[in-house]
Amino acid sequence: MVRRTKEEAQETRHQILCAAELCFYRKGISRTSLAEIATAAGVTRGAIYWHFQDKSELVGSLLKHISLPLEPLGEASRNPSEPDPLGRMRDLLIKIFQRAATDTQVRRVSEILFHKCEYTEDLGNLRQWMQAFRREYEHNIELSLRNAIAKGQLPDDLNLTVASRCVHAFITGILDQCLLVPDGMDLNAHAEMLVDGILDMLRLSPALRRA
Repeated sequence: MVRRTKEEAQETRHQILCAAELCFYRKGISRTSLAEIATAAGVTRGAIYWHFQDKSELVGSLLKHISLPLEPLGEASRNPSEPDPLGRMRDLLIKIFQRAATDTQVRRVSEILFHKCEYTEDLGNLRQWMQAFRREYEHNIELSLRNAIAKGQLPDDLNLTVASRCVHAFITGILDQCLLVPDGMDLNAHAEMLVDGILDMLRLSPALRRA
């Protein structure tokens, strides 16, 4: 009975997330009410509050859900025991771009985060949540680059602060552009070329060296 209750709770949570994804995609985050999400999910507002504190947590859970398959690669690139951290980082970035190009759910959630995520006063904690997420993302990039330096794959004098910011901006810039102008470039076909370009910049650009 207890196991069945847990399964039912997980199913309800999944229904809410699916409904929130579709509602956010259609109307944007700020214009979507929890009542609308509850109706779309076929649950009560109380059920939403049982699983999620607010809309910000719903958005965060959507992002975690699509990011979960990529976590092993991210962890490998930061693992001091990994012999090829730069290779694992390359694999990770390629998969990020390819999934954004080919996976409907990943593309939809990315569209919500990039183009339908309004930082209005009533969603003040959403901005704070996104700031924390981006800081953590950039920190993880820096850890991966530091690991690659330790393995001799990147220059010892690479400016990690600037380099990690450049990699982060590169990722978000490519995703933003390809979501907004999908016919501008085949992201799936050019994923490897784009990633190799940013890695070449890290290896070779004098501007990214410490003074």
